[in-house]
This record gives sequence, structure tokens and C-alpha cells, in this order.
Amino acid sequence: MPFDTEAAWIALSLTEHLGGVKMGALLQAFDGDLAAILSADEKSLRRVPGIGAKIAASIQAIQLDDIQAQMEAWMQAGIFWIKNDDRRYPNALRDLDDAPPTLFYRGQIEIVNELAGRCAAIVGTRKPSQQAEKAAKALAFDLAAHGVVIISGLALGIDTAAHQGALAAGGRSVAVLGGGIARPYPHENRKLAAALLQRGALVCEVNPMSKTRTPALVARNRLISGLSDPVIIVETAKDGGAMYAARRAAEQGRTIMTFDFPASGNQELIAQGALILPYGENITLD
Repeated sequence: MPFDTEAAWIALSLTEHLGGVKMGALLQAFDGDLAAILSADEKSLRRVPGIGAKIAASIQAIQLDDIQAQMEAWMQAGIFWIKNDDRRYPNALRDLDDAPPTLFYRGQIEIVNELAGRCAAIVGTRKPSQQAEKAAKALAFDLAAHGVVIISGLALGIDTAAHQGALAAGGRSVAVLGGGIARPYPHENRKLAAALLQRGALVCEVNPMSKTRTPALVARNRLISGLSDPVIIVETAKDGGAMYAARRAAEQGRTIMTFDFPASGNQELIAQGALILPYGENITLD
């Protein structure tokens, strides 16, 4: 039976703690030969920068039969994937140092490239003030009505309001998840996730069947910001999760915007130079 390079790629993509940078180093060290990587001994693997004993052991434990069975199950569930050498892979992510080797998706991922330069992230606290929740929904509605794709994370609070606003306008929205797209989190947003498939997509970099974990929730912020410009932090405390998105946006050279709300994170972002959005006015970003 011929070596299954597609399954090998997926298996390496899902190897815990490997990531895009280390996987790139592996490919360079082994001249892109996936079969050689999977058959390499521990000593050869650990010669690659960043590859320690745990990652080497994980690579050696890969069973392609298991991955192939999972890939079949994903496709039957309407879940597909894009490798970073695929023309459908989001161009906005290609230049990121830590872009995922593979993205998993359900829905219409092609809109991210078709509407390149027209994607805005709207994120914030899971427990927003009434004013902030209203602002997020109205902002998403206005932007989506003008053809902007709203990128967010499907979390409760601001993320939910952003997705809802975009859909209410008949617009498009993409949710980047911190868990598997076969098990959208949180449970309260399962119906919203289903609605997004009709007007956008669900995206993740982890195993599509996996549960949501805190490290993945944090890591997905770089994808939310990477896909978007601007990145709009509607409301957050200075130690809130949305500040991860702001930090990654700054590293990626994205425009950061916020509202002049009293929340400590908003005030910190403003002090750092974030652009202030006018509250209660229609915004198009044109």
C-alpha cells in the first residue's frame, strides 16, 4: 500500500506541542519527506531544533490507520481541512510565523480569501455590560451590511453578539474555535454555530472531535487577529481573555480599535494607542 502523505501531514499537524514552526523545521531537516519523519529514530528527530523527547515520542507513536479512520469520520460529518500549501488556505495567515499547518473547517471557508481585506474581528468579555453588548451587535450589523466578514470566537457575551449582529444583517461571519468544530463550545451556542454554517464557517486548528481546552482557547486568538484587520475589542478587563487577541494583533501589525468604555482593558488599550470608535454611530470602515 502506498504511503499516505495526506494522513501523515494531518497526523503531524495534530501532534501536541509540535506547531507550525517546529513542523517547518522538521520538514526542512528531512527534505520534506514525511515517510522519513515518521520512521525516524528518536536521536534523528531530536537533532531538529525544538524537538524534545516528548514530541519525538509522539511522532513515533503515530498510527496512520487511526488517522485515516478519523479523516473518513470527519468527512462524513461534513468536516474538511486545508493544508497551508492549498490555494484555499487563508492568505491572511500565510505570513504568520506560527500559522497552523492545517486548518479544519465546516461551511464556507472560501469567503475569507474571496473577501480578503474585508474581514474584521469583534471580540470581548463573556460578561459584557448592556451598553457593550448592544454596541457589539450594532457594529457587527453595520459592518456586515457593508460586506465585511465578521470574525469572532463563538464565546458567550461579545462574541455571540458579534455573530448575531452579522447574521441579522444577512452578512457573513466566521467563528474560530478553541476546540473541535464537531463539538462547538459553549453548548448554549450550538444553534448559533449551525446558523453560521449557512452564512460563513467554523474553523479550528485542533482535532475536530476534541474538547475545548484553555491553551487552545488562548492560541486561537492569533488566528482571529491573523484573519482580520482591524481587530475590535469591544469591552474587556485588562486581565481578560480578549487582551490576548489585542496583543497578538499588535504583534501582527493589525489595527486595534476599541470603545471608550470604563472597562480597565479598554482604557489600557486606549493608553497604548488603540483607535477609539464612536459609540452609537454607524461605522463602515470605508
